[in-house]
Amino acid sequence: MASLRDIETRIKSTKKTSQITKAMQMVSASKLSRAELNAKAFVPYMDKIQEVVGAIASATTDVSHPMLVSRPVKKTGYIVVTSDRGLVGGYNANILRAAKRAIEARHTSKDEVKIVAIGRKGLEFFNRLGYNVADSAVGLSDHPSFDEIKHIANRAVGMFTDGTYDEVYLYYNHYISAISSEVTEKKLLPLTDITSAPDTSSYEFEPSAGAILEVLLPQYAESLIYGAVLDGKASEHASSMTAMKTATDNAFELIDDLTLSFNRARQAAITQEITEIVGGVAALE
Repeated sequence: MASLRDIETRIKSTKKTSQITKAMQMVSASKLSRAELNAKAFVPYMDKIQEVVGAIASATTDVSHPMLVSRPVKKTGYIVVTSDRGLVGGYNANILRAAKRAIEARHTSKDEVKIVAIGRKGLEFFNRLGYNVADSAVGLSDHPSFDEIKHIANRAVGMFTDGTYDEVYLYYNHYISAISSEVTEKKLLPLTDITSAPDTSSYEFEPSAGAILEVLLPQYAESLIYGAVLDGKASEHASSMTAMKTATDNAFELIDDLTLSFNRARQAAITQEITEIVGGVAALE
């Protein structure tokens, strides 16, 4: 049985731990507020650029672009968005498990797979499993700007157009609420699921629809990657906040249990001392 000193030491160390996890919970809550705003503010831009791309695709039948054309699949690229740090609950484990399961279901050889890892946890995971990591980005800020991921997004899209891989899937955690996120798979390239705009009469294409597609489609694909990163960051901060709250609650529970054990042990020690005193007095009579 643990001594009073041991129990007291554990109570003190657990209290310090609870103070740390409580502070981390508050920091994550603060970061979540801004990350949620960033993710939601990006949605109107994505809706508009998708509308314009859909308008061009539906208004012109003689315009083609490599990013719109499916081709025989020999190699597949997977862009996986994770965090750089741990202490985020099941955030990383869920996304990595889903990506690994999909890869194993689609491919019989690792040579058919190219990984683009955004986040240190994903990079370490796929390196450890022996997959070919074609590109990576780590150390993104808590509220990343487009400039931070522009180069990796540009290279990821470029590797499709130059034939490094023949299709691209995007894996990230979609933010739903502070207590809920959803692992999401999106086929990024080729862009075969662009919805046509309901009314294209208000658009005039200068210098031509083809020239606009040449510039707009890579930007559209890069924007989808950036949107996934923003969505993932909001989910990451929400998962961190939830994990730290759970850790704090568990620490408080442990403190209560240890305090109860400490009081019982102290009461037993006092009772033992009284018994010994009474026994000594009785022996002297």
